Amino acid sequence: MANQNQGSTSNRGFASMDENKQREIASQGGKAAHEKGTAHEFSSEEAREAGRKGGQNSHGGGNQGGNNG
Repeated sequence: MANQNQGSTSNRGFASMDENKQREIASQGGKAAHEKGTAHEFSSEEAREAGRKGGQNSHGGGNQGGNNG
């Protein structure tokens, strides 16, 4: 989606940058964190737990209290 600066919307900052430029900058940050050793890498168990929680929070999994049948 193109940025259409209307009203008091600023022309500055990360959010107003081109999407590809944002990705490039974010990628550099991720690479730097891994090189420095401060990036978090999920274990299989942590990834499984995060996926389970995400599925529940998206209302796509688990019992949400409705009568579905």
